[in-house]
Amino acid sequence: MGVGRFVYTPILPLMHAGAGLSAGAGANLATANYIGYLLGALVGILAPAVVRSRALLRISLVVLTGTLAAMPGTHDTAVWFALRLLAGVASALIFVIAVSSLLSHLREYPAHLPGWAFGGVGAGIALSGLLVLVLRPVADWRAAWWASAALAAVLAVASWNLRPEVPPTTTQAPQAPQAIQATVATAVTAATVDDSRGPRTHRWFTALFASYTLEGIGYIIAGTFLVAAIEQSSPGPLGGGAWVLVGLAAVPSSALWARLGRRWSRPDLLLAALVVQAVGIALPALIGGAPAALVSAVLFGATFIGVSTLALATGAHLEFPRSVALLTAGYSVGQILGPLAVAPLLHHGYQQALVLAASVVLVAAAAAAVLRIGFPHHMVVVRATAPVRQPAPTESAADAGSHR
Repeated sequence: MGVGRFVYTPILPLMHAGAGLSAGAGANLATANYIGYLLGALVGILAPAVVRSRALLRISLVVLTGTLAAMPGTHDTAVWFALRLLAGVASALIFVIAVSSLLSHLREYPAHLPGWAFGGVGAGIALSGLLVLVLRPVADWRAAWWASAALAAVLAVASWNLRPEVPPTTTQAPQAPQAIQATVATAVTAATVDDSRGPRTHRWFTALFASYTLEGIGYIIAGTFLVAAIEQSSPGPLGGGAWVLVGLAAVPSSALWARLGRRWSRPDLLLAALVVQAVGIALPALIGGAPAALVSAVLFGATFIGVSTLALATGAHLEFPRSVALLTAGYSVGQILGPLAVAPLLHHGYQQALVLAASVVLVAAAAAAVLRIGFPHHMVVVRATAPVRQPAPTESAADAGSHR
């Protein structure tokens, strides 16, 4: 999924140079992928049984690989749009089924295992970025797409026999909604409380929803155009190398932020992660040069999964009905709006787009700061059976699962 969804970022500069793709058309292709991803996630939400389908997993793996291989076969922007749309749908379904499997089969195992598994997204980003970096001196954009398809095929074979989620029993609530809602980031194992109303938490959830939606806008602008922006000011392999660093930094980030959540409250960590991410996004635009690009890559890669982990866990803690589903929807819509919002700025290069993205993430951080005011760190969940203590902010999401 990391290859199929994110390889477009390092290939984009090659398509500008070799395929005649305009900046505006490049933004539209990115939007197509994000629309497809939202559609795939919605399929999982509306039809939870799909997350238990091995056949759908295999079909999605084949479709995703096929869309990568088909990209070099045309110069038609409309066909590219359709292929990236399909790639988004397939990516979401693969991720939904994988998350569902993790939550189902690793329930009795240490909580860091799902976090490391989600590092696979970062590993896919790093591998695809490294692949494009190696091919760039000797091949064109077509070869980059074909090579990424070959890489995706190898990974598809490796994941072909992944066991989907086991069917729910009468004594255990289905895990599908949580799995689907975690498609934005990581497995929040404590997100099993959307079915009950606790204290009224509308004002905190409103701040969280605003923050997470804005993060979707700002993060995806950087996630789409970071490589192109770096290469615009520093031609050569620096942009591709920075993208590899993004992936490498993302690999341990989910487990790292979950561990930090044992010591500090999630709203505090969310605010810190958003500020760090904003700094990382702004660096290539405001300073430029190799050091700024590499630091930017590390800061961005280390935070974009962590922000999602923290936001989803916070939504679950607030007991707001369908909180994680609503947060996922807002984040996905933000991803669609991001490339469209900066499209008019791309005629003047990518620096303005990154500055706008950093500004949006800072506004998201401001909303997270509002979330911290009076945040109900200790809550009692009211159920039909007996009250269960909600975890204190020093408890991780996985630790909360043990209390249930």
